[in-house]
Amino acid sequence: MTTETVVRRPSSVRWDKIGPRLRDFFVHILGQVRILDKIYPGVMHFMIFWGVTIQVIGTIINILNMALFLPWVITFPRDNWYLGYELAMDIAGGMILLGVLMAAIRRYIWRPKYLDTKWDDTVALILLFLIAVVGFTNEGIRLMVTNPPWATWSPIGNWTASIMAATGFPVEQAAAWHDALVYIHVILALSLVALLPFTKMRHLINTPLNILVRPRRKMGALAKVEAIETAEVLGVGKVAEFTSQQLLSFDACLRCGRCEDACPSTFSGMPYSPKELVQMLHRTMVSGLMTGETKPDAEIMGTAMSEEYPWQCTTCGACLVKCPAFISPVDAVVDLRRYQLLTSGKMPKSVGDTMRNLERQGNPWGMPPENRMAWAEGLNVRALAPGQETDVLFFTGCAAAFDDRNKKVARAFVKLMQKAGVDFATLGFDEACCGETARRMGHEYIFQEFAKQNIETFSKVKFKRIVTACPHCFNTLKNEYPQMGGDYEVLHYSELLDALVKEGKLQLSALTPGPSPKEGRGERVAFHDSCYLGRYNDIYSQPRDLLDKAGVNRVEMARKGENSFCCGGGGGGMWLETDANTRINHRRLKDALDVKADVVATACPYCMLMFDDAIRSKGIGEQVKVMDIAELLAEKIS
Repeated sequence: MTTETVVRRPSSVRWDKIGPRLRDFFVHILGQVRILDKIYPGVMHFMIFWGVTIQVIGTIINILNMALFLPWVITFPRDNWYLGYELAMDIAGGMILLGVLMAAIRRYIWRPKYLDTKWDDTVALILLFLIAVVGFTNEGIRLMVTNPPWATWSPIGNWTASIMAATGFPVEQAAAWHDALVYIHVILALSLVALLPFTKMRHLINTPLNILVRPRRKMGALAKVEAIETAEVLGVGKVAEFTSQQLLSFDACLRCGRCEDACPSTFSGMPYSPKELVQMLHRTMVSGLMTGETKPDAEIMGTAMSEEYPWQCTTCGACLVKCPAFISPVDAVVDLRRYQLLTSGKMPKSVGDTMRNLERQGNPWGMPPENRMAWAEGLNVRALAPGQETDVLFFTGCAAAFDDRNKKVARAFVKLMQKAGVDFATLGFDEACCGETARRMGHEYIFQEFAKQNIETFSKVKFKRIVTACPHCFNTLKNEYPQMGGDYEVLHYSELLDALVKEGKLQLSALTPGPSPKEGRGERVAFHDSCYLGRYNDIYSQPRDLLDKAGVNRVEMARKGENSFCCGGGGGGMWLETDANTRINHRRLKDALDVKADVVATACPYCMLMFDDAIRSKGIGEQVKVMDIAELLAEKIS
């Protein structure tokens, strides 16, 4: 007889950072802020949640008032406090009934495609409905029998009593029914409690708990693999290798479908859904760690899901900002990818090709590293030598260094900095890839090596702040390099340009004003929010302010800001082969065409290339073009 063991990762459940956790308790658990993001289901859930909560508190007060338990508390509530208590309990019961009715309409009549309904949903709604109805019937009988002077303070109960009286329901028979209904009410309530562990209603406990114990990393930062050279677990190949917090999050899923509704991969027709990903992992957790139906060391890939499944995710973060339970499908996706790259070696061919480019040439394009500074030819751009100093260190990034289209963006930005008199320099040939592509695609080791190399290079020169034109480099340098010991002030170039304008160092009065949008003339420019600039780092206003001050005729696409639609290039999507019928960039281009944009303005090299690819594929280059905001500004400088 042999015993198979599974190496578990250290627990990620922590109780530090009490302040943010207390804020989450009041804002996201009690306040239901994320749930209220969608009005109808938000109000529906808010009413059920607070209706049940108030009813539970009121029931506890009732129990405590029983002389059998604590005789000394029978003085509360009394007098006016009791009237308020009756009113609150009545309103709470009404909230439950209305919330259940709204839920039933949504689940059984409207039936949104992202919302699935299973037996436990139906059971929960029936029990909540019956508990409220029996409770109000019992209250109506009590008021009809006793006819207290304060009956109007229980409006729904009083209304129920008036209906029973109007139908000629005998008082004596009503009194006889009262005791029976009390027992029925108790049985229904206890049935609801008993079903908690076996139905999705356990989210009443697991979801608040997950919100409280979730990792407190910056949103744009992935978890670091500590001591990677000696780590026993590299990625996740078996469900037991997920952290305890991740396992809790899988069980906290409400199946509400908000992540799926926001997912660009799902919307574009790819065989991927963040909700289904979490549910597959939950089913694997239950069968492998709870029921014993499968072995806990069974491989996830190839059994619970296909080996291609995690590669459909662009890591855009749309699911992260929509999930009311703060579940992170992105973390799970990257963990699964890490296992494929670092342990099993089973990965799509295009992923392997990209990793080889990074290992051999130091960039995902696979271009010779000696070409890294070719973009700056003729611009008199200073490259720092060890010991030299500058105000702004321009981290060029691989896209600007090796992609011909994005070289033009880097040149435009440099001209703007030179026009403003900015003291800037680059690392020249000493700059290495930031490692973002490797990390999102699962190769944590390559990321850490690039990070160490760059941090060592940074330590040899002096600068006040780092500026980059790539949101992926920006997010990595700002949010992830601190994990490696490199903590710097990092700006996206739109932040720097916006500050220069406000300081009067970049005179936008030198730009040729464009026609007013109200006049309906001139090129219509639609700005696209990059996922890693917007959702991950909350930069929305600076690019728009720059475009407005440049006098362009700016229009907004329907999906913008936090709700912006991914271009499809993130999370390694730039390097993956995708079905022509499910390309995300084609869907995003349609958003621009829907508002009759002549120009799509971007502030991200990946977005630039994805839009350019979609425009070329559709053969509409004469109808619409894509430009970086740095180009739009630079071409109007006098």
